[in-house]
Amino acid sequence: MRKPRTGLSLVAAGILSLGLVVPAAVAQAEPAGELGAEHYLNSVRHDPDRLRSFLRDLPKGGDLHSHLSGAASTELLISLAAQDGLCVNSTTFVAATGPCGAGQRPAADTATDPAFYRALLMAWSMEGFQTGQGESGHDHFFNTFGKFGAVTGPHRVELLADVLDRAGRQNEQYLESMLTRQGGALSALAARVTFTEDFAAMRAQVLAGGTMAGIAAAAGAEITADEARYRSLLGCGTPSASPGCAVSLRYIQQVNRNNPPNVVFTFMVSAFELSAADNRTVALNMVSPEEGEVSIRDYRLHMRMLDFLRGVYPTGHISLHAGELVPGLVKPEELTYHIREAVLTGHAERIGHGVDVLGEDDWPALLRTMADRHVMTEINLTSNDQILEVSGREHPFPRYRAFHVPVSLSTDDEGVSRIDLTHEYQRATTDYHLRYGDLKTLARTSLEHAFLAGASLWRGPDIFLPAAPCAHDRLGAPLPGPSCRAFLASSPKASLQWQQEAKFTAFERRYNQRSGGLGRV
Repeated sequence: MRKPRTGLSLVAAGILSLGLVVPAAVAQAEPAGELGAEHYLNSVRHDPDRLRSFLRDLPKGGDLHSHLSGAASTELLISLAAQDGLCVNSTTFVAATGPCGAGQRPAADTATDPAFYRALLMAWSMEGFQTGQGESGHDHFFNTFGKFGAVTGPHRVELLADVLDRAGRQNEQYLESMLTRQGGALSALAARVTFTEDFAAMRAQVLAGGTMAGIAAAAGAEITADEARYRSLLGCGTPSASPGCAVSLRYIQQVNRNNPPNVVFTFMVSAFELSAADNRTVALNMVSPEEGEVSIRDYRLHMRMLDFLRGVYPTGHISLHAGELVPGLVKPEELTYHIREAVLTGHAERIGHGVDVLGEDDWPALLRTMADRHVMTEINLTSNDQILEVSGREHPFPRYRAFHVPVSLSTDDEGVSRIDLTHEYQRATTDYHLRYGDLKTLARTSLEHAFLAGASLWRGPDIFLPAAPCAHDRLGAPLPGPSCRAFLASSPKASLQWQQEAKFTAFERRYNQRSGGLGRV
């Protein structure tokens, strides 16, 4: 069994050589309204419960890196397994349809057997996981998906409702959920596609006969039906509505990178076609372990496919898992190019994880390129610790910030990891001694790099000063002037960012009062 080596010396070397200077995206005088929040943060920084309460209340913008199947709570999955009459292998804890045979137990037994419930909870998540028991964190994490896979497929809507409810309760405004729409139909279509390095010809095969157009239409109808059902589960429009009803949800079409190339290409095309047909699907992302045999073999091929498709679909969005690797998990040469290829050839607008960045050839030049192009890194602190055993000073989070690469915090698979976005903000605040202004920048960056339609509220990428139409209005004001009001009405993105600024104003007012009125809001 391969196990990632504890610690990442190449990251540590880069951190130590350049220090932990982490300037904000734009140097600005600290607004008076932030002073009270900063003072309160400092007063609770070493009190975990009060710090969590403060960070739960913080307007966190969006979670841009969330896999639906791994995001739902394990408690919900166990409940659904029992509801569906599924059986669980007593040794492997893999769920399957009934009737139960030898070596299986009904999932419903969890209701009366606390020991069985606890064992299943631990098998289907990182709950209580400890290294040194014959399984690495990496393997345990990824093995969970095969164990509860029989549960998640039929219950997409319940999973969405669960994730949205949790997001709303943490003061999130926006979520991009990774899932695969119309997977069965796309697999059937891909089986009829013959791989060729002539990508234009292969795309013609994918689109021939109108099957893909039908799949895109079916995906749109599926989204509409899903939204009606999860809104009903959340009680939207009723006095008891969940806070999740206020969270804006968009979808990222997943592409499994460990499939044969004809299948990968077909699913890539589907992501762009679904996005073109319905703006609720906003992007493509490649998933499945980056160190997989096929993923490693075909990595550069996949990037060339995306290079071609970017020319065909110039407005389609691309976010890529890249650099979720450490020494010992792959050959040393595999640490030298994945992020660069994702950015330069794959046209990634955001990358997920980016843990091995300091192993890249000429990594300072790569980080400068990412900063210049405003390629954001989705930082997943807990899953990087659980899967790769990289945390604290070994993690490149401070290095990205030092080079002005935009970053935001995300959860990856919060259900499996047993966390939420507040937990990630608390971890970042504690491990890297972040100030309130740093937290505000992380939250603003999440919406700045969200794949929402419309112009940004801000003057330029990652410059958190209002664009000309709103330059003379107080950020987040309930009644902006005519030009600002028209601008916000024309842009869903700017409108959501304006709402975030209103939330910041209210948040800072509360914590200014708790801090004795240190700043006027």
